[in-house]
Amino acid sequence: MRVTTSMVQRNVLADLNTLSEKLSKTQSKASSGKEITRPSDDPFNAARAMGLRQTQDANKQYTRNINDAQGWQDATESALASMTDLVGRANTLVLQGATDTADAESRLAIAAELDQIIQGIKESANATYGDTYLMGGTATDIPPYKLGADDTFQGNEAGLDPSIPGIVREIGPGVTMTINLVGREVLGDGGADGKLLSTLRQISTNLKANDGPALLADTGALKAQQDTLLNVRARNGSMTNRLTAAATRLDQIQGAVTEQLSNTEDADIVKTIIDFNSQSAAYQASLRAGANIVQTSLMDFLR
Repeated sequence: MRVTTSMVQRNVLADLNTLSEKLSKTQSKASSGKEITRPSDDPFNAARAMGLRQTQDANKQYTRNINDAQGWQDATESALASMTDLVGRANTLVLQGATDTADAESRLAIAAELDQIIQGIKESANATYGDTYLMGGTATDIPPYKLGADDTFQGNEAGLDPSIPGIVREIGPGVTMTINLVGREVLGDGGADGKLLSTLRQISTNLKANDGPALLADTGALKAQQDTLLNVRARNGSMTNRLTAAATRLDQIQGAVTEQLSNTEDADIVKTIIDFNSQSAAYQASLRAGANIVQTSLMDFLR
């Protein structure tokens, strides 16, 4: 077979193009730090990397939801703690008023302070997170209780009644959590419903009436309301613990996903630099060899 000059030239150019393409890909890989710079480089791993990024984005949103829910829970706990302190003070006052040494005048003074405690409890129940009322169910734009003599609950039972969805946050794939407590559960809805406000109102009435025997019975009723309040605080604390556990789990998952994404698309820099140097040397050698071969022709020998 006769090898012509044009055949040699075509082969040299083809080899140079192949080396140049490899060198360009390796250079791009080194500069970007990524094994995959376009889907055609590795369709399977490119699709896998996109799926991992979607998981990362979803986990970031779940984390934002958890942070928001934790802020809500912290604000609720602060309000419940304030109520607990006020009820503790009320319990101390009732014990003082129930003693035989308390007279009508001292009981009137205790009743006056107790009436202020009632208003303070209602103020705590009207606590907000941002511009949202915490304890009114889904009626988050109005205070759950009006200050003054009216103890009617202004919100709804969303979150307290299982059939009515409350304030919900999605904290994981397909995992939702109701984060609100309803003030009516503890404070009541006015009238003789046996809840906290009703109990305190009755104690105030008994103090003003100088009814010592009734006040002795009131101490037990108020203790029961304290227990109810503490149970609600415990439930709120358990929700906070669940959110903390969910946040920890998401951090672990996010770390694992990030590692998988790095293994999928990040380039091995050491290997890439070695390949680049090797391909660059081969390309330069091909250029020199090709220049010598292509320039040689019959006329060079005739000279």
